[in-house]
Amino acid sequence: MPKLGMEPIRKAALVKATIVEIGRTGNLDVTVSQIARRAGMSPALAHHYFGSKEEMFVSAMRHILTLYGAEVRGALATATTPEQRVQAVLQASFSPGNFRREAVGAWLNFWIMAQTMPGARRLLAIYQRRLRSNLLAGLRPLIGARAGTVADGLSALIDGLYLREALKHGLPDGRAAVLMARTYLDCALKEAER
Repeated sequence: MPKLGMEPIRKAALVKATIVEIGRTGNLDVTVSQIARRAGMSPALAHHYFGSKEEMFVSAMRHILTLYGAEVRGALATATTPEQRVQAVLQASFSPGNFRREAVGAWLNFWIMAQTMPGARRLLAIYQRRLRSNLLAGLRPLIGARAGTVADGLSALIDGLYLREALKHGLPDGRAAVLMARTYLDCALKEAER
């Protein structure tokens, strides 16, 4: 008989194990058995809690997006100027908690999942809208009508830096990523002043 209150603990363990396994393998060829073994439970229990491997993947991405969202909100809470708002989003996007090997691998696979899985596609659309909205809130006071174009460029650059990171070896370098995004932002702001 299952212990009361164990379901959320076991689900959380399976979600974390999913992220680690996807990050370790670098692809979606992860089995429920591998995930369950890493979480210290049986594959049958993993299926009981999630129903399918795909639902585990979506839950893992939902977890990553929740952590990312909390970090962005925390960074935005301390921003007092429009430029600081944009910088806060960039810092949160490449923070050690978000820009780590496992999360980068999960993002790469999340983009792949979004092509065929409606749940992943919906999560990706929510993420993209929130990222754009957060960037626009800081960019509109700075560059007005060009804000949408620059927000789209920064969003693409953020995704591109994650993709580039997924394809290389070694530890992710969040500071270098922020510097590159900041360089793009500075160029865009100077161009808007002309």
